[in-house]
Amino acid sequence: YTVCGKGSPLLLIHDLKPESSSYEWKRVVKALAKKHTVYTIDLLGCGYSDKPNITYTAYMYTQLLNDFIVNVIARRVSVAAPLTIMAAYNNPYLFDKIVLVSPESIRHAMINPGKHSNIRKMLLNTPVLGTMLYNIFVNRHEINRKFTNELFAYQNMIPRETCKAYHETAHLGGASAKYLFASTQCHYTTASISRAVSQLDNCIYIVSGDKNTDMRAVIKEYTDLNPAIETYLIPNAKVLPQIEQPEEFVNTLNIYINQI
Repeated sequence: YTVCGKGSPLLLIHDLKPESSSYEWKRVVKALAKKHTVYTIDLLGCGYSDKPNITYTAYMYTQLLNDFIVNVIARRVSVAAPLTIMAAYNNPYLFDKIVLVSPESIRHAMINPGKHSNIRKMLLNTPVLGTMLYNIFVNRHEINRKFTNELFAYQNMIPRETCKAYHETAHLGGASAKYLFASTQCHYTTASISRAVSQLDNCIYIVSGDKNTDMRAVIKEYTDLNPAIETYLIPNAKVLPQIEQPEEFVNTLNIYINQI
């Protein structure tokens, strides 16, 4: 993890994909550090953190985040992340403001491992077949395709160095990131969050890009459960506004976090 800046603590948590890491926040950290003590973290299984051969679960990441806040930050913290609802629900007193960046739908979060999930996971974890499949699904071409078709609003705005960094991160330590890939593909990292969303008293905000057409339905799911949730769609951005429109993202985050 990294720490920079001075002020109220702000924890930035990346998405839960094998190619994800704290690099996701590189374009906004310095600007946010002018008003906050900014923490960025590589979750277990991602980036420069260890990538052990285990089953990654939502409960494990909930414990990891809560332990990190207690033992490292040691203060109540605001969080910007795609996923942090269950950690806040488990211990709401550790969290101040919660900003969900392009969160997954509540319906998708409810998908549980199926009866064949354990077999699929075993295959994906095997040394030869699993490594081959991982390299097929998480290669440079596939990452570029995701940025072009899914993550960015405009193809000509995709930073070349970002795609390169995502590919390098996905293959740090060889194919060991396939263990997280296997867990996410088989839905071991999902958890029903509907009760948490409806019952949390923390200030919750949703930020995404206005070109993320799926987000309007996701926002409705969240606000139907908790009408107090505030939302903002950043113009000319899609799933990763912190990379695509960093200045507007920083301004939005500062407004939300500094609200009394």
